[in-house]
Amino acid sequence: MRYRRFGRLGWSVSELGYGMWGMAGWSGSEDRESHASLREASRRGCNFFDTAWAYGEGHSERLLGELVREQPTAPSVRRPLFCASKIPPKNRRWPSRRDFALDDVFPVDHIRAYTEKTLENLGTGRVDLMQFHVWEDAWAHDERWQREMLDLKREGLIGAIGISVNRWEPWNGLDTLRTGVVDAVQVIYNIFDQAPEDELFPLCRELDVAVIARVPFDEGSLTGALTKESTWPEGDFRRGYFGPENLEQSVDRAHALEELLPEGMTLPELALRFILSNDAVSTVIPGMRKLGHVRANFAASAGGPLPHDLVTALRVHRWDRAPTAWSA
Repeated sequence: MRYRRFGRLGWSVSELGYGMWGMAGWSGSEDRESHASLREASRRGCNFFDTAWAYGEGHSERLLGELVREQPTAPSVRRPLFCASKIPPKNRRWPSRRDFALDDVFPVDHIRAYTEKTLENLGTGRVDLMQFHVWEDAWAHDERWQREMLDLKREGLIGAIGISVNRWEPWNGLDTLRTGVVDAVQVIYNIFDQAPEDELFPLCRELDVAVIARVPFDEGSLTGALTKESTWPEGDFRRGYFGPENLEQSVDRAHALEELLPEGMTLPELALRFILSNDAVSTVIPGMRKLGHVRANFAASAGGPLPHDLVTALRVHRWDRAPTAWSA
C-alpha cells in the first residue's frame, strides 16, 4: 500500500481508502461479508474509512465502529486508522439546492446532535474527520457553522472539518475552502468526471486542503459490468441513477474505453489508476462490499500511476454533466 499526505493535517493515509455507502444503501450487501471485507482491507494496509450517518441511519458507522474496536491499540502495532463521517442535511435532501437556507439544512443544534450520534455509533470519543454531507457555497461565510465546527474541534470531538460537494458541482465549495476553516473536500472524480481538475484541485494545492475522490467507478459504469439491460431492485440508488436518461450512454461510453486498455489491464484497474495518477488526490474511496472488490482494487493500486500518454488519451473521455433529479 502506498500512503499520501492528507493535506495540511499531515496525516499519512492509504491512497486507496474505503467507501462504505454500499454497505447500507445498495442491494446485495450482507453484514458478515461487509465485516470480512473491512478486515481484509485493514490487513492490506487501508487506514482511511469513509462513512456517514445517512448510510443506513448509522448502520455503516456501527460496522466501522466494530472494526475500530478490533484494531490493536499499541501505536507500534499498526498505522493509525482514520475514520471520516458526514452530518446529514436536516431536510434530508440530496443534493442541496441554491435556494436552501443553512437554517434548514445544518442548524447549529443539528450539527452537534449528529456529531454525537456518529460518536455513539462508532463507539469512540472522537471522529477524525467530520464532513457536511451536502454543501452550498452561499453558506461559506456564515459564522454559525464555522463556530460550531471549530468548537467541536477544540473540544476534541472531531479532528478535522470537511465538506462533500454535490455531484457534478466541483465549483460549489471554492469560497468555503478560502475561509481556511475546511481541512478536506470530498468530490466525485473519475475518468468521466474530470471537472475537479479545472478549479478545485489547483485551489486545494494552493491551500493545502486534502482531496477525497469518491465514486471512482461512476456508480458502476466504469467497472464494465453493466449492460443496457441492467436492472436494480426498488430502493437501490442505482435504479434511479441508471434510468433511461443515463444507462445507455454510460454503457456506450464505458465500452469506448476498452480500446485503450493495455494488455492484461481491466477497466476497474484503469479507472482507479487514472485517479491515482493525479497527485492532488489524497485518497480515493471505492465502495468495497465484497472480498473480491477489496482484492481487485488493492491489486490495481499496486500498479501505480498510469503512463502519461495513457492519461492523455483518457482526457478525451471527459463527460461534463449537469445535476438532474435522477443524479442526486
